[in-house]
Amino acid sequence: MKTTIAINHVGLTVSNIEEAIDWYSRVFGFELIIGPLPLQADDSHFGQLALDILGSRLNSGQFAHLKTGNGVGIELFSFDDPEAGRKDDNMEYWKNGIFHFAITDPNPEEVSKRILANGGKQRTKLWDIFPGGDRQLVYCEDPWGNIIEIYSHSYTETWNYLLQTAKEN
Repeated sequence: MKTTIAINHVGLTVSNIEEAIDWYSRVFGFELIIGPLPLQADDSHFGQLALDILGSRLNSGQFAHLKTGNGVGIELFSFDDPEAGRKDDNMEYWKNGIFHFAITDPNPEEVSKRILANGGKQRTKLWDIFPGGDRQLVYCEDPWGNIIEIYSHSYTETWNYLLQTAKEN
């Protein structure tokens, strides 16, 4: 049987790493593992690693690692040179690449209220994913424009529900 590969972490760019660490810890309860650490394009091992990953435009910044309730990581980056900035359109879902990440909480409405109370935005109304079902979602964003989807149930529980109800009908 083939082993399923796990998601390790998601990387997000923010304009202020200290504020982002505080925000993600306070709003979602994510735990800081390490950081912020300097990110410097130089001849050091980590400097060369960063240049290989991020390219020659990189000069300096910081990064930090947080962990979520199920152990998946959130890696925060803030860049000084080139300076981190907000995208003109942070919801270009039609273009290749990641346009959101999702978290699970049994009460997405309450989480979206915490996001709003802490400088974020609610992008959509709270939706029942399936008519007459108990699975909900809402799209929000952090103060730096990163799109966050909130599910009421785990990914597997959500989509197995659709399979189960289809079998029953």
